[in-house]
Amino acid sequence: MRPLDWVVLLGTLGFIVTYGVWKTRGSKDIEGYLKGDNSMKWWTIGLSIMATQASAITFLSTPGQAYEDGMRFVQFYFGLPIAMVIISITVIPIFYRLKVYTAYEFLENRFDLKTRSLAAFLFLVQRGLAAGITIYAPAIILSTMLGWSLTITNLLIGVLVIIYTMSGGTKAVSVTQKQQMAVMMGGMIIAGFMVVSYLPDNVGFGDAVAVAGKMGKMNVVDFSWDWETSWDDRYNFWSGITGGLFLALSYFGTDQSQVARYLGGKSIAESRLGLLFNGLLKIPMQFLILFIGVMVFVFYQFNQPPVFFNEAAKSKVYATAYADELRGLETKYSSIFEQKQEAVQGLVTALKTEDEAAINAAATQVSSYTEAGKEVRDQVKGVIQKAVPGSETRDTDYVFISFVMKYLPVGLVGLLLAVIFSAAMSSTASELNALASTTVIDIYKRSVKQDGSPVHYLKASKLFTVAWGGIAIIFATYASLLDNLIQAVNIIGSIFYGTILGIFLVAFYFKRIKGNAVFFAAILAEAVVLYCYYFTDIAFLWFNVIGCAAVVLFGFILEGLIGKKKKELVA
Repeated sequence: MRPLDWVVLLGTLGFIVTYGVWKTRGSKDIEGYLKGDNSMKWWTIGLSIMATQASAITFLSTPGQAYEDGMRFVQFYFGLPIAMVIISITVIPIFYRLKVYTAYEFLENRFDLKTRSLAAFLFLVQRGLAAGITIYAPAIILSTMLGWSLTITNLLIGVLVIIYTMSGGTKAVSVTQKQQMAVMMGGMIIAGFMVVSYLPDNVGFGDAVAVAGKMGKMNVVDFSWDWETSWDDRYNFWSGITGGLFLALSYFGTDQSQVARYLGGKSIAESRLGLLFNGLLKIPMQFLILFIGVMVFVFYQFNQPPVFFNEAAKSKVYATAYADELRGLETKYSSIFEQKQEAVQGLVTALKTEDEAAINAAATQVSSYTEAGKEVRDQVKGVIQKAVPGSETRDTDYVFISFVMKYLPVGLVGLLLAVIFSAAMSSTASELNALASTTVIDIYKRSVKQDGSPVHYLKASKLFTVAWGGIAIIFATYASLLDNLIQAVNIIGSIFYGTILGIFLVAFYFKRIKGNAVFFAAILAEAVVLYCYYFTDIAFLWFNVIGCAAVVLFGFILEGLIGKKKKELVA
């Protein structure tokens, strides 16, 4: 990090925090603090929704996901535009008519207090865990790359977010997210141009895409289906359009971190436009970020990549008895790469001449060297695990930040780090704001202290914001790295979202099912989802469908049993 990078990084973060505090100062009651006085325009709502979902994990893990697995992760979002239309038509008018602060208030009107409290509790559990990961994910990577203490990095992200979220509430979150989205997308677009510009002179943009395609990285849509194997395939068209739809319905329709974004709109029309704006732009945004990861993959076909992208973890091995074994594997990896380079150049030449026989032969040769390189990488991971027991050997989350730190020019490094910090802050701010509002409105005000003044509840909201921020920082500090970070957040969400969505679907569409039936149906459905998670290989996206369907099914069964029991008692 050069001085200019520090100026760009600290200047960007300082401006966002200061602007958020200054622009939204002076909330006098809970209406202004939790709903922003219903003053948000549709573009602010749309950008806020996108920024809430686009956490630092998106910008750290998604390019690495594409580097390893290609473009198919974009299918995860195929159900999202449909969900935006459904929510705009059915959910938003109900929330506006009831003038709710949180999504869960509606459940008491429809069912009873215990069902409202259960849904709020499920939300608090899963979003509280996710808030910790949202801080931890960028913190562990940034602390490793910058040589900072993990605790200090967690505190830096957490405290900055707490300052402006506590100060201005929902409006502060939404206002600052416009600047954060500008920084995030601007930085990523610049990074994408830089990756392409670093390719060899004889490799144009079209050539890079063609190489990526021949190496299996442009696998955008997969329509294949096999009843025996496709259930554990996380990313195909069918899981995206169904499981992704249910996840998006639950996330945007019942998760307070998103509901709060559009409850602050000036009108139903503004809120609907904000959601539809997100539905139109989310897939192109994710496509762009994944594509940048694919271009980083192509770049590393012409420039030798590290044998292990987490350099800090690898450097620890050099201080152990396994140092020579690691050096030997690195030498072997370099030798394979030199041979692979010739094959890749042959593939480029064949693609330019459109000689199919030569293309297939070169692609086969490249694939052979790629597999040989993967075998060496697996051996390196084994050495790291032996030398430093407990080390995380999955390094895809380090692919993009490693490229940024090593290859981008001075100033742009600071900008890309600002992108990651901004993304962490935007998502965490929404989560803390939602956790505080749900705690105050659905738990504290409803079941603990019902006779407080507006000023009392405003102070309580600020205190709960700080409390949840502290809990998230503590969780982030003591959490251990979970597989691929973006998958970890989606898995946690999927474990709970299906059940929550099922409760809301029953509330909206199945008037016959009453409070007692849906309450116990939700508990049974959550038990089914947890069983699927711990004891089956079903891909996590299907948990959203299973949990939702189980609530509806159990709800009908239990309502029938309850109704039968009542008839027997009357008789």
